[in-house]
Amino acid sequence: MQIQGEQPITASSSQESPLQRGLRRFWPIYCLLAALATLGYAFWDKYQIDGDAVAYMDIGDLIRAHHWAGVINGYWNPLYPACLALGHTLFHATRYTELHAYYMVNFGIFLLEMLAIVAFTDSLVHLRDIREMADTVQQRAQPLLDRYALRYLGIAMLVIASQRELSLGKVRPDALLQACLLFGMAALLRYFATAHLRYAALMGVALGFAYLAKSFAFAFTILCALTLIAFCLIWLKHRPARTVTAAALAFACFAVVAGPYIAALSHSRGRLDFGDSGTLNYAWYVGGTKKMHLQRDETAFDGSAEVHLKHPEKELLQSPEVLSYKLLPYGTYPDWFDTSFWNEQVKTHFSPRGEIRASSRDLVLVARYLVNHPESWLLLIVLLLAGARFELGWRPGCNAFWMTPVFLGILVFFIYGLVNVEERYVTVAFLAIMLALFASLRASSRRETGTVLVATSLVFLLALLAVGESTRVIAELRRDLNVAGSPGGWYDPDTFEAAHALNAMGVGPGDAIACIGTRACLYDHYWARLTGVRILTEIYLPEAPLYPYWAAMPNRELAIDTVRAQGAKVLVGYFSPGLMTGATPLTAGWRELGESHFYALPLNLPPDASPSQLPPERSGIDDATK
Repeated sequence: MQIQGEQPITASSSQESPLQRGLRRFWPIYCLLAALATLGYAFWDKYQIDGDAVAYMDIGDLIRAHHWAGVINGYWNPLYPACLALGHTLFHATRYTELHAYYMVNFGIFLLEMLAIVAFTDSLVHLRDIREMADTVQQRAQPLLDRYALRYLGIAMLVIASQRELSLGKVRPDALLQACLLFGMAALLRYFATAHLRYAALMGVALGFAYLAKSFAFAFTILCALTLIAFCLIWLKHRPARTVTAAALAFACFAVVAGPYIAALSHSRGRLDFGDSGTLNYAWYVGGTKKMHLQRDETAFDGSAEVHLKHPEKELLQSPEVLSYKLLPYGTYPDWFDTSFWNEQVKTHFSPRGEIRASSRDLVLVARYLVNHPESWLLLIVLLLAGARFELGWRPGCNAFWMTPVFLGILVFFIYGLVNVEERYVTVAFLAIMLALFASLRASSRRETGTVLVATSLVFLLALLAVGESTRVIAELRRDLNVAGSPGGWYDPDTFEAAHALNAMGVGPGDAIACIGTRACLYDHYWARLTGVRILTEIYLPEAPLYPYWAAMPNRELAIDTVRAQGAKVLVGYFSPGLMTGATPLTAGWRELGESHFYALPLNLPPDASPSQLPPERSGIDDATK
């Protein structure tokens, strides 16, 4: 995205090598290939739905229904659910076809990520070339990668991430957050290159949308504003008044975008609140606080936190633990729909011992992330062996264009490393650091042309291999689905069979049911969303497989009677195959739900309830199967 009057000093097109000229012309075709290869995942990527995904879908439903009180959530932010709601409307989805629509939404977000990568790499190169003119340390060697080579590398790394942690089959906001953060960093780099206030404003807008995707962006916005001030004052020698004005403008634009939601969340909580996901995760992963079903009198599970629960889950029975979620009127599984509601007034305190334990674990996870993403850093090593070298100017006055993305990327790793590292969290940091390092490479002065040619060729090869690998994986996924007779990767036989069977039993939208075991309750309760029911009671058995705990469970009949008294139509659990025969007192009454591993125990159904004609909602999936 070049702006008139802001062109960097670069080599003219006549100085391009034939390879560079060919890559520039091939660029639109490569973008199309990358998009088409990734589009295949929207049709054939594997089912990967979990409790997080269902919560986002539920919030999307509330947005479509204009039920704003339910949208205000201290744990999940609203931008991604709004995208799901838009996709649901555009594709005219039903309960049984919505998941395919959401895969297509994720593909749209992937296209947005491609644009964000281009904006980031172009801004990085633009700042590099502009600062080359003002560098007090003369750097005569040519940059190893030009603008298009860095674009190819960025898109290749994005395609690789979309095969792994940012898969289209994961209904989660991390890819959307990454796109917004990359746009924000691109605007920040543009401001450094031009000193135009509009880029500071764009940074604030982009980071405001990032916050609406995930509350982590609030801390990232503060870091970006501090980086803007420090870099402008120390390296660019800008006037303090103009620098402070730029930072204030960025914050103002952030507030315009994110402020209304922060105000609504704070009003609903009765205190200033920017989101509770960070503090709760610190309490769980560092402080040792019990993550699920914490009660007021369980001081042994408080960890380092100070616990004064405002409205904990209602405990109906202690042994086994039977819980009611009727207090929260939203969500398929209210316990995970807004965990900040149930854990309100869990006040986190610093835990040195827990921090050492968590940081040690997260260092291992960071190392595993690097091992799982070897392509780019191995290429970097190869280029260094081929004669490339770093020129990482860092003193004031030097061309320190690389410093901001590397610094911000390290801070992202550090922040998550203090609490909990997952690959989907830190991919944006990895992209920012690696692309900045590649942009800082210089060709050897003795064999400049040859080094540039080798580097550009290897980057192009990596870009082609990334798309080729996606194509191979998609072809394999499609073949497997054809053999199984499945309409798409989003179709999970266990989940959909269970939903159809429950609907056929007379259980459907508006009904309250109960669940037992982590597999049916916490890990993947999409079957309940498909059925159209809400899980308002749970028999909590934290271990899997379920059957041994069911067999040894004390007060089994009392627990069933307690659940029945809550009005649940059925009790649903996920059992290993071949165990729930119905021929023993332990399994009597349980019904297999279709050909799935889900089983239902009727509680408040009519005695003659039996499978009947499938509901109209199934017609869409039947047509897809045909």
